[in-house]
Amino acid sequence: MSFDVICFDCDSTLSRVEGIDELARRHDLFDEVAALTDKAMNGELALEAVYGHRLELIKPDKPALAWLADLYITEMVEGVAETVKTLLDHGKQIHIISGGLRQAILPLAALLGIPEDHVHAVDVLFDEQGRYRDFARQSPLAVSGGKARVCRRLRMHHSSLVMIGDGKTDLEAKQAGAYMIGFGGVVQRELVQQQADVFVADSSLTAILPYVL
Repeated sequence: MSFDVICFDCDSTLSRVEGIDELARRHDLFDEVAALTDKAMNGELALEAVYGHRLELIKPDKPALAWLADLYITEMVEGVAETVKTLLDHGKQIHIISGGLRQAILPLAALLGIPEDHVHAVDVLFDEQGRYRDFARQSPLAVSGGKARVCRRLRMHHSSLVMIGDGKTDLEAKQAGAYMIGFGGVVQRELVQQQADVFVADSSLTAILPYVL
């Protein structure tokens, strides 16, 4: 099976970390925030029930997002650079669709050669001093069903699309007619194993290549 557009989740797919959880760790809020993240990724809570609450607890400022951007790159999943390069060499269009914080994901995307306008994530809003003010509350990716909405937009221009990710929100892409590959190289979630079109448990992201080329 071959796809025109290949979409990746970021957290626990391109990078080993859950970004918002790692920001929480810096404020000694890890257990509380990680429990909320896990419930949302396992489908026990709606994303909108935890999204703003987690950010209000952490209030990430500009330096915190710069720190997280570096961490995403340091903790890149095995085989990511090779996988993305192979797909780009085959003329595939690559997008990142994430409920993570866009400013922290952009440097990773740039390193991989993925254009900025192909990064769909949630913008953080800062005040003049660079302190946390809010997040882009109109973003579809801060609520349940958001990844399906982004995939629908992409499918208006491309016939075949695949979503690769580890969580409940990645499964939503199927609502938009996308093929969904569950990636369990970092976290293996039972729901994703059951509902993905294909599930890959390999620690290297290169394991998805036979399914998308």
